[in-house]
Amino acid sequence: MDKAVDLGGFGVRRASESESDALIGIDTVAIEGDTGRQASIRKWCREGLAVVAEDASGLLGYCVVEHTFFEQGFLTLLMVAPSARGKGVGCRLLDAAAASCTTPKLFTSTNVSNQPMQRLLQKAGWSPVGLLHGLDEGDPELFYLYRPQTPAQ
Repeated sequence: MDKAVDLGGFGVRRASESESDALIGIDTVAIEGDTGRQASIRKWCREGLAVVAEDASGLLGYCVVEHTFFEQGFLTLLMVAPSARGKGVGCRLLDAAAASCTTPKLFTSTNVSNQPMQRLLQKAGWSPVGLLHGLDEGDPELFYLYRPQTPAQ
């Protein structure tokens, strides 16, 4: 996924290392000064793990898939710029995440309080598979599973 793929007004492609500052600029956590998130974004861009959605106005969002969750794919982060929300960017990034996954299962998680992400995941065909208490006090983490469709044999 090195070249941009035009998907209805915006494209999806792998981010370059030089785009880490631009991703920080659309990440609502990183832009508030979270140095851990900023360092992660730089690492993901350097390692070629970040996939961006963009249109003529610039970057709209990004996602990161890693394969370190019990040797399965894990959507580590999906971020859509506030100005681009509700326009299909999140769905397209979820599609790109599924396409980039090299394992039979792709997991992700979100806080129980993050209702917009839960609606997005369910709309995109992800299934809730578990709940974990203790990561964020008072806001459990809800895990989801996506099984990419395999062609009929």
